[in-house]
Amino acid sequence: MPEHVSSLQLMGVAVLALATVIWVVGLSRLLRRARTGAAVRHHGQVLRAIPRQRRSGPAAETVELTPEERAAFAGLVRQFSDSRP
Repeated sequence: MPEHVSSLQLMGVAVLALATVIWVVGLSRLLRRARTGAAVRHHGQVLRAIPRQRRSGPAAETVELTPEERAAFAGLVRQFSDSRP
């Protein structure tokens, strides 16, 4: 044991090294388990965390415009298209 290093410092390094080894082993087991679980999951299996998706979108809404409204809309479209470079 070197003279300038206290026994408390050596024990601290040993505890940190042991904690690192335990953390790496635990992380590798967790990743291995996750990889195995992903391989077992089938394509048809639904994840519970994701809500079910609707098969169709909302019903289409239409509004009939009067001839004056159509003319006003056409004027707006022309105005916006003219302002573009």
